Amino acid sequence: MRTDSTTLSDEAINAARSQAASMFGDDYVATQPRRYDRKVKNAQEAHEAIRPAGESFRTLDEAQGQLSGDERALYDLIWKRTIASQMVDARLTQDKVRLSGVLRDVKEFSGEVAVGLSATGLRIEFAGFRRAYVEGTDDPEAELADQERLLPSLLEGAQVPVDAAEAKLHETQPPDRYSEATLIKKLEDLGIGRPSTYASVMKTIDRRGYVWKKGKSLVPTFRAFAVVNLLEFYFAELVDYQFTAEMEDQLDEIAEGRQALEPWLQRFYFGDEKATSEFARLGLQHATHAQHDFDFAAINSLPLGVAPDGIAVSVRSGRYGPYLVHGEDRVSIPEATEPDSLSVEHALELLAAPSGDRELGRNDEGETLFLKAGRYGPYVQVGEVTDPKEKPKTASLFSAMTPESVTLEDAKLLLSLPRLVGEHLDGGDIVAQNGRYGPYLTWGAETRSLESEEQIFSVDVAEATLLFAQPKPRGRRAAARPLAELGQDPVTQRQVVVRSGRFGLYVTDGETNATMRLGDMPETITLDRACELLAERRNAEPSTRFRKAPAKKTAKKTLKKAKKTTKKTAKKTATKTTKKAVAKPTGAAKRAAIAQGAEANAALLQSARSKDEA
Repeated sequence: MRTDSTTLSDEAINAARSQAASMFGDDYVATQPRRYDRKVKNAQEAHEAIRPAGESFRTLDEAQGQLSGDERALYDLIWKRTIASQMVDARLTQDKVRLSGVLRDVKEFSGEVAVGLSATGLRIEFAGFRRAYVEGTDDPEAELADQERLLPSLLEGAQVPVDAAEAKLHETQPPDRYSEATLIKKLEDLGIGRPSTYASVMKTIDRRGYVWKKGKSLVPTFRAFAVVNLLEFYFAELVDYQFTAEMEDQLDEIAEGRQALEPWLQRFYFGDEKATSEFARLGLQHATHAQHDFDFAAINSLPLGVAPDGIAVSVRSGRYGPYLVHGEDRVSIPEATEPDSLSVEHALELLAAPSGDRELGRNDEGETLFLKAGRYGPYVQVGEVTDPKEKPKTASLFSAMTPESVTLEDAKLLLSLPRLVGEHLDGGDIVAQNGRYGPYLTWGAETRSLESEEQIFSVDVAEATLLFAQPKPRGRRAAARPLAELGQDPVTQRQVVVRSGRFGLYVTDGETNATMRLGDMPETITLDRACELLAERRNAEPSTRFRKAPAKKTAKKTLKKAKKTTKKTAKKTATKTTKKAVAKPTGAAKRAAIAQGAEANAALLQSARSKDEA
């Protein structure tokens, strides 16, 4: 059922009250029916809340033969919450006892040590709705017994023997991060959005890389801070919570007919001279079309603090990800770094850590060769970048190489590619090189893959000619082994695995592929997270790009064209035949020609009609 309502019909309320009274007694049922109104404006109230069906509810035992597994557990949850919604509140009493005493003969201390101990207890005076439902448990009666902690009867000043005591450390904790549920609750409290839009909001902030998930928590990215800076610096009024809530109130008035649509749109887009705020006076057109002198350095900067040397340390969001800035020093920040974990001290450690770049030596021309770490992995480079327009020659490391083991000779070999193998017997050079999909040979427009990267330097003309003499293999290469096997998707019952593809890491059940987001790693991603990504991908709207015309319209268009062509051909042929027949319009020949032309015309027209009907 599609509903976000908490409203129960009179039928459901009466059924819940009757069943609660019959099972637990009249004392457990509220004197007046309890109704729960939504705080969210414009909540979908066209349906009831999800509840057991019928004028009287069947208990779990009565539905024993019809439900099993997840269905049984779900019905049990719905039944308990519906019954509990019409029962009275529970009454609880919490007891707390403080003990003070003196310890003697303690090894770590000399003399007497004053100590204070405490114990808490809980008495359930009246269980109320908890007889039917206690959150997070399947057995309310057992949970009530576990919750109740009774203390013995005590008098102030009495001597109490202590059999055992436990020291508990208590630390204050920062507020929990927002999850999807708590973020939606915050939007509801602020009066922003509608229940029908919350799901798309959550998908959008995830898809655009504004957050990444750590368990159920939403961790903001540095890109999100840059976007917020841009909006707050230049469009502060548009992103003000009160502005958004007030605008939605005005839209509600339009929907209810208490305000006209077109005048409101006119004022909102072109501005209202009588308005007090700058945005309302100038309108949305000015805010979006006017030239803004953006300070991108300020927008993309997130200050962390000042280092001991007096120079500020900040985070900036760049084209290739976030990086730290300290004076002239720059260093990339590892992906999925939590913003609140990045202090000035941690930033200085990252800046001081060796970057992996090192000088390997000089080549035969006297140019310095460097090993560098890039966005797509380590590589070797000739010289330093002095002119941005002139890019130095670079070469990626082979898959078997590691940055720690690369030598000057390795760098020279890598930078010597592509290698000229020789001339083919039929003319043309054969070249060996390393590409995105592995080592290969080229001869004109022909290409052939090599089995290993070492063959790039060992293959000769004879071997290369033999490879080109063989037909080029068709079809895909065998799929690589998955990076991780996560388990079975409860929806499709297929095995879910993590793979590496052309566009990065993704999870798949063999039928649906879903790209992994920032913070998702093959070593840490869980089956639940993978199933969530797959479900989102399955439910995504199909792309409208390059969509073909519907088959029905195409067929109709083709049929119309065929009909027109057939009629034209029939008319042309009939005219030719008639002209030929009447070339000598005399006597019997004339009559025979006319009859022949008429028969031909009739036959062609009948053929056209038959094709049209077909």
